[in-house]
Amino acid sequence: MALSSAAEQHVASAWEGIVPVLEKYISIPNVSIAFDPEWAEHGHMQRAVELVRDWCRSRAIEGATIDVNEIDGRTPVIVVEVPATGGGPADDTVVLYGHLDKQPEMHGWRDGLGPWTPVIDGDRLYGRGGADDGYAAFASLAAIEAVRAGGGAHARCVMLIEASEESGSPDLPAHVEALSDRIGTPSLVVCLDSGCIDYDRMWLTTSLRGIVNLTLSVDVVREGLHSGESGMIPSTFRIARALLSRVEDEATGRVLLDTCDVAVPDDRVAEAEATAKEIGTIADRYPFVDGAQPMTPDGAEQLLARTWRAALSVIGADGLPPTAVAGNVLRPNTTLGLSLRTPPTANAADVVAELRERLLSGPPYGAHVEINRVEAESGWNAPPLAAWLVPALEEASVVAFGQPTRMYGAGGTIPFMAMLGERFPDAQFVITGVLGPDANAHGPNEYLHLPTVRKITLAIAELLNAHARQ
Repeated sequence: MALSSAAEQHVASAWEGIVPVLEKYISIPNVSIAFDPEWAEHGHMQRAVELVRDWCRSRAIEGATIDVNEIDGRTPVIVVEVPATGGGPADDTVVLYGHLDKQPEMHGWRDGLGPWTPVIDGDRLYGRGGADDGYAAFASLAAIEAVRAGGGAHARCVMLIEASEESGSPDLPAHVEALSDRIGTPSLVVCLDSGCIDYDRMWLTTSLRGIVNLTLSVDVVREGLHSGESGMIPSTFRIARALLSRVEDEATGRVLLDTCDVAVPDDRVAEAEATAKEIGTIADRYPFVDGAQPMTPDGAEQLLARTWRAALSVIGADGLPPTAVAGNVLRPNTTLGLSLRTPPTANAADVVAELRERLLSGPPYGAHVEINRVEAESGWNAPPLAAWLVPALEEASVVAFGQPTRMYGAGGTIPFMAMLGERFPDAQFVITGVLGPDANAHGPNEYLHLPTVRKITLAIAELLNAHARQ
């Protein structure tokens, strides 16, 4: 049974007040701890936590408790507990998850835009962190409010908003352990940190890739030398390139690691084929330069390539001077930042072990090769949907968007999902979000699509009501 029209009215009204607060949040440069090791001293994360906490405390939800869980040396977690209402089960729990730390600024923002300058342009709110994932706390609590306004029911809800997700959630396990009694054993986990293929419906994320980040450093000589010595002394860049060829076929992009060679489940292949049949080729939605093309023209294979195949990216480099001031010098060192997206069912620890073996054994010319700053998280593949959840998702999407829900895999990583999947194997997971193909999370011109965030909020309210009444 759907909520009354009062739920939609409440969502619309709530978001009118949320947007100005979200703009204040965007203006805070609270980059994640991997990018700001002195985050505690700088105080930006604390400002963001206090902003979100204070907004939560301003909401008139009977019986709700809002506090911040602190652990020495770790980023905090905002915890909101809301008792069941409308006859919803008090002995059952729904966990709603989001994060408020951000990726770094990134270059290339459009004129008039910037990472810490919120700008509303039409239906879009630009700025770093609005869509990934600052909106989640506001949308989650507003959805709970909408259930109550619409005469519905929900189970006991626990909202967790962490502050280290963009660094791989290193602080979250300690908080989950410390909060285990308050979290309980949830039957439903709702995560608003994912994306969507379009803004026409609610998209359910059914899988997430894992990730291994590291730096690969190659040294040959102790100091820079005149490039006239090249040909005798090997280039550290060429050695690094040769080492990468042990991991990736540079002609095709195929990752050569045995630990990443996993079978794609039949249901995920069928899901990709059905989605491609409906939307066409997803690559058409991305900003390719003139003449450039995706690695495969097939729509289903594009979806599988970005969700179930491993892929290697060089995301940074040290030892390379800007070209405008680069002298004719044989550089002594090349250090590359590598990001390897791994299949959802690959084990991150096994991937790291194989990477070490491939990159460190028998280095060319006896070069000194090191691997540092290793961060690894396994991916996640959703369990089968419960019988009640299938029609509940359909109805929630139809009520909010006018179209039924669709499913697809996401190419990113949300470490919390794998962690909770292991801890609560019987829970159902609803992972969704507002990040369309051009919303550009982590990159320049990130934006939040305001009509979609309102619809997602209403859809989650409908889902909470359906969960309580199953």
